[in-house]
Amino acid sequence: MSVEEARYQVVSKSNGFEVRDYAPYVVAETVVDAPFEDAGNRAFQKLFRYISGANRSRTKIAMTAPVSQESAHEKIEMTAPVGQRRAEEGWAVSFAMPASYTMETLPLPEDSSVKLRQVEACRMAAVRYSGVWSEKHYLRHKQEMEAWIEKNGFRILGQPIWARYNPPFTLWFLRRNEVLIPVDTAGGKEASSRTVTRTHPKTPWGRDARD
Repeated sequence: MSVEEARYQVVSKSNGFEVRDYAPYVVAETVVDAPFEDAGNRAFQKLFRYISGANRSRTKIAMTAPVSQESAHEKIEMTAPVGQRRAEEGWAVSFAMPASYTMETLPLPEDSSVKLRQVEACRMAAVRYSGVWSEKHYLRHKQEMEAWIEKNGFRILGQPIWARYNPPFTLWFLRRNEVLIPVDTAGGKEASSRTVTRTHPKTPWGRDARD
């Protein structure tokens, strides 16, 4: 099965690194106080329950007599990627919501620890890699990309995001993982652009035994 992926346009490519322009999108996010490699597992069930129906639908109801209202449960399709970034309380883990939803049309989570957040249009530096879901691999690719960003004269604008696209039963060498860093490329090197629209396998995931 395939799922919708956050839309982006590739601005430039060089030595395995990309600069991408992302369209605005909404995420459902929760913060967990846990080590890097445990945060995803702890957050996953909360977020998955939300998209599976643990939410309050904001359906408008025409006036009738008598007036009544009840909570409705709405299932939301899974999208890619699943993101993880550093937060003051630990790690913020998020699911990107389908493009058909906005902050106004998404049903509110029943779990108060799950928040909806608007992500504005942004430019990201990106590097893709395969392999196990470990902090060691994440840090190595993050450091390589930070060096590439500096070499190209770009400016880092925010926290790096670790993005995962595959379920845990995917063979480790077939997994798609990415590190994304928001950047300002003014004054740096850019190449020609092209629009990219992709779909990828469903993304329910947890910690892999090889981590």
